[in-house]
Amino acid sequence: MNSHVLSAHLASRQSLVDALPLPTNELLDVTAVKRVGKPIPLDEEDEGKRHFRAIFISDIHLGTAGCQAHALLDFLRVNRCDYLYLVGDIVDGWQLRRRWFWPQAHNDVVQKVLRAARKGTHVIFIPGNHDEFARRYEGHEFGGITVMNECIHITTDGKKLWVTHGDLFDGVIQCAKWLAYLGDQAYEFTLRLNRTFNILRARMGLPYWSLSQYLKHKVKRAVSYVSDFETAVAHEAKRRGLDGVVCGHIHRAEMREIEGVLYCNDGDWVESLTALVEHSDGRLELIDWSTQAGAAHAMAERAKKANEALVSLPTEKV
Repeated sequence: MNSHVLSAHLASRQSLVDALPLPTNELLDVTAVKRVGKPIPLDEEDEGKRHFRAIFISDIHLGTAGCQAHALLDFLRVNRCDYLYLVGDIVDGWQLRRRWFWPQAHNDVVQKVLRAARKGTHVIFIPGNHDEFARRYEGHEFGGITVMNECIHITTDGKKLWVTHGDLFDGVIQCAKWLAYLGDQAYEFTLRLNRTFNILRARMGLPYWSLSQYLKHKVKRAVSYVSDFETAVAHEAKRRGLDGVVCGHIHRAEMREIEGVLYCNDGDWVESLTALVEHSDGRLELIDWSTQAGAAHAMAERAKKANEALVSLPTEKV
């Protein structure tokens, strides 16, 4: 999509933005909400985990073969937080309508998030276009998870961040949904092709390489689309008088300043395996789990071997 098409879309979608359930000046500051009830105390499982004030993840696409559920489980096992934001496309309703795919690892991700909520983490689910069915439940809470169409997160150092999935700024989604469905199928085909290609690369001792990420970064139209999307989202955050925005949708992790506004995209858990985190001092950081997964896997293997050794110890007969 070129900038002229997007500009035309921005003019027509203003009514959509203005019609969001909560007006700009009434957006809920999640960090000011106190949870009701007594959280489950931390246990041995939480010892040694890295602690962040907030973690933002999006575009997990549970229900698809491309979802990297095992990598996400590794990430959640070694990191905990006070606020966990699920910034859209957590469940892929589009794919599930076409074909049912739900392995145990996808159940495990859901259970991990529910367990975090039970233990006191504020979990906020902001639906995207692939799980838009959940938008009708805004304001409701399920298993300790609060559904919101958008919200405000205030960092420790006072930055006001608008949290939204971002599909309202995608002209294809808003103006030609049939084309979005077609593009989704093309993307799924690219992922299947990519998996086959990387099996061959692995056999040759070569590292993982993403075809779709390469196309996004190199193809002129794709680069223009990403740039236009980032500018449009940042512009809207600035119009609302906010310091920054956290979004997902385009599967490209990024953190940079645009028009004086901090633009943060937390990436995805299909290819890039990235998350945005807030440290206790308010500092924001993008974590690339694909570069840290080796350490996490090694930790898991050590724990597994230690557990197996404990189980194999001879027991005393009574």
